[in-house]
Amino acid sequence: MPATFTLLTGREAGELLSALDAGRRTVAVSLDLGRTESTVSVRDGEVVANDWTISRHTLTRIARSPNQCFEIGEDAAWPVSVFSRATGWARSLLPTEEAPTTLVAGFPMHRIRGATPLADSRAKVVALGRPRGRVLDTATGLGYTAIELAKAALRVTSVEVDPAALELARRNPWSAPLFESANIDIVVGDVAEVVTTLDTGAFAAILHDPPTVQLAGALYARGFYQELRRLLKPGGRLFHYVGNPASAAGVRVTGGVVRRLKEAGFQSVRRRERVFGVSAIAPGRRQSKRLGKASSGSR
Repeated sequence: MPATFTLLTGREAGELLSALDAGRRTVAVSLDLGRTESTVSVRDGEVVANDWTISRHTLTRIARSPNQCFEIGEDAAWPVSVFSRATGWARSLLPTEEAPTTLVAGFPMHRIRGATPLADSRAKVVALGRPRGRVLDTATGLGYTAIELAKAALRVTSVEVDPAALELARRNPWSAPLFESANIDIVVGDVAEVVTTLDTGAFAAILHDPPTVQLAGALYARGFYQELRRLLKPGGRLFHYVGNPASAAGVRVTGGVVRRLKEAGFQSVRRRERVFGVSAIAPGRRQSKRLGKASSGSR
C-alpha cells in the first residue's frame, strides 16, 4: 500500500496564504495534489495540517515554485523527487491542472499542453480499443496507463525498468490504484529483456509508451518491435506513443516508427496524430506462420 503524505503545490500554498491574510480560522484545501479535499486549521499566523505546522515562510517558498510538488514535514518542505542509480535519471513530480506528471531528465512523461496526464492516458487506451484480455504495458511510470487499462482488461502486466519510478509513484496519491488493483502485475526490469521471456501470443494488446528516443533508443528498434509482434495474439493490437507529430523531431521519429513496425511484420500501421502515436495490428494466423518461416530461414 502506498504511504500517505501531506503534499502541496504552489496553487494550494497560495490558497493557504490567502486564508492567512484574510484571518480565516479554517480553510478547505487539498493535501494530496488535488485528489481529495481536507479542512485545515489556521491559527497564530500558521496552518496546521495532518499534525504538521506550516509557517507563512514555508508556504511562500512553495508558492514561488509552481513547477514542483512538495512533501510537508514539521514546518519543512522538500520537492518530491528521486535520483535513480539504475538509470542516472532524476525524476520529479510536476504539477498540472489535474494529476501530476513525471519529469524524467527534464522531459515530461505525459502531454500537459491541451490535455492532462489522466486524459492523455485515457486517450491512449481508447486508441488501443479498450482491450479486455491480457494486456502488456511496457513502461509503468506513474501507472496512469496501467490503471486505465485495468478498468477493462482481464489482466495487465506493467513493466518498469527503474525502481525509482515506482518509489516516486508510491509518493503520488493519484498512483494509488496501481498498487491496489488486483489485476495489475508490476514487473521490474528492462522491458527489452523482459519481452524475450514472455510467451508467444500471450497478449491481446500492447500499449507501448516508452521514454523519448533520446533516453530509450532500444525501445524504438525493429528487433524490439518483432518481439512485441511475437507476444501478440493473431489480430492483436498495438498502440505506440511517439510524441508530438507536428514537431520536427516528431515527424522524424514517427516516420521511423511506421517504417520499422512494417518491417517487423505489423499490419494496418497508421499514424494517430490526435493522440500522438501509431497504431498497428499483428497479422492473422496464416500470415504469422509465413512470417515465422521467413524469420527462421533468414537465420
